[in-house]
Amino acid sequence: MFRSYINIVFCTLAFTFITKISFGQDPQYSQYYAAPLYLNPAFAGSDYQTRIGANYRTQWPGLDAQFNTFSVYADTFLERYNSGLGLMIMNDVEGAANLKSLTISGIYSYELKIAESVYFRPGFQASYIRRDIGYFENLIFANQINPEDPFGPLLPGNSDLSGLGEPVNMVSLSFGGLFYTENLWLGASVHHINQPNQSFLDGESLLPRKYSAHAGYRIGLGHGAMKRDFTHTYKQRYFVPTVNYKRQGPFEQLDVGAYLYAEPLIFGLWYRGLPYKPLNSETNRDAIVALIGVSLPSGLDIGYSFDYTVSQLGIQSGGAHEISISLRFPDSNPGAPRLRETLLPCPKF
Repeated sequence: MFRSYINIVFCTLAFTFITKISFGQDPQYSQYYAAPLYLNPAFAGSDYQTRIGANYRTQWPGLDAQFNTFSVYADTFLERYNSGLGLMIMNDVEGAANLKSLTISGIYSYELKIAESVYFRPGFQASYIRRDIGYFENLIFANQINPEDPFGPLLPGNSDLSGLGEPVNMVSLSFGGLFYTENLWLGASVHHINQPNQSFLDGESLLPRKYSAHAGYRIGLGHGAMKRDFTHTYKQRYFVPTVNYKRQGPFEQLDVGAYLYAEPLIFGLWYRGLPYKPLNSETNRDAIVALIGVSLPSGLDIGYSFDYTVSQLGIQSGGAHEISISLRFPDSNPGAPRLRETLLPCPKF
């Protein structure tokens, strides 16, 4: 109970003092390629098939101020128009104050063939964002704390702040680009280009732009055993080193690691942080992430990852658990000739 009060009072004070200038940060996924539309709008339709998926992340479950994020998405590719369409819905609940964010995004991408087996995809995203702090339901104010019994029952609050702290509605615009060949991909995106105002109180608190750059290279490891189906093909084996850099306001992070794919299993291990670039005099290191997943011939992909916290919070925070699931629907006309022979080589987790 003591720790709960401390966390809530801390969040209340923090919220009060940053109403004029705040540095809000978007949710993050460790399995960033399993949330492709969230990473970069250029990924819409990149799988060349109709696809649906869901992601769930719970961060720091050992603390009272944990973060929970859930999202669903669907996308498809319109070959006749070289266009990808996508829809994404995300709900995020942050910290002891239960800051809630609902995001609904419509996404469009276009595919350009630059040379043989070389493609470029620009993408655009328009999002509606609604944020709600539950100002009077979730926050505790000074006049509700009894000085003679600070950890006892709360006193009734007053309405001095009536009319403030109402939910905030915003429109956010984002862009991205993706270049890829048979084994290489390079991508970049900028979210919240228009920097909408996210302040719950009078004043201005702009949502900072989020910049992301991601890349990887697929290295073949030869063939595995022959599949026991009608295709008479061999199971795939490859190693994929990847990197993902993101920056939003004063916050920066770098994910460096690799995936090992031995069909149908995939394993991943990477490090997240920028230890050589401290933030507010603190070492900027976050977590070591381990992943295991399976990609079935039916088009079903399932992944689980765990973040082992290496920041000052320590593993007593509970780290972070993340689950991803996606389903690719079979082609309605598998025998038809395709305009694109090269498939995006990045992993699905």
